[in-house]
Amino acid sequence: MPTLVLIRHGQSEWNQANRFNGWIDTQLSKTGKEQAREAGRLLQDQELHFARAYSSVLSRTIMTVNRVLEELGQAYVPQVKSWRLNERHYGILQGENKDVMRAKYGKEQVQTWRRSYSVLPPAAPFLSKKVTIDGQVYPSFDHRYAEVPYGLLPKSENIQTTEARVKPIFERGILADLKRGKDVLVVAHGTSIRALTKLIEGLTPEEVTKIEIPNGQPILYDFSNDLTIKQKTVLSK
Repeated sequence: MPTLVLIRHGQSEWNQANRFNGWIDTQLSKTGKEQAREAGRLLQDQELHFARAYSSVLSRTIMTVNRVLEELGQAYVPQVKSWRLNERHYGILQGENKDVMRAKYGKEQVQTWRRSYSVLPPAAPFLSKKVTIDGQVYPSFDHRYAEVPYGLLPKSENIQTTEARVKPIFERGILADLKRGKDVLVVAHGTSIRALTKLIEGLTPEEVTKIEIPNGQPILYDFSNDLTIKQKTVLSK
């Protein structure tokens, strides 16, 4: 009977600095690196043998999945890295300090942009390859997205649009592996994991907005052979 493990990446440098990450490619903080290792240690007693590990194409998930697999002695597991598992694009909020944005636009408005299922933040106005945030080139022009049709690259996203982006890799990749009875590891981001949770559990739009996804905390779904959820377990230290 297959098991799916979801993990939000360890704390990033911009999580630590209270900034909106989105598609900006930040690294794990010192705390985040330890959270990734601890996530691997928490999984050691679960007797899982992953057939495949999925992550986004952003460094903070790649750094996390590598550390988790190393702790498990499963560094050999094949990995799939997909832009479809990226964090949501935060539009004009991306790269900004959260408190500064609350002061500028109001707490309620920023919270709506952050957590609403269907409300989009204003789109990012970056249209040139020369535009950077702290030296980071606007992500749509990054070489890792060279094969993605331009029209699919977002300038703003919410949970709903992130769900639509995540759904193809969930159905064709993750779910297909689970149907073959394989254990699967997915390391992604707060919003992309919310989207996966909604798809897995059949949550309503209102329910998914209330889901909290802590950094580095493994979420296990044990399935029966027909992929009915037998048990959901959240591991913590």
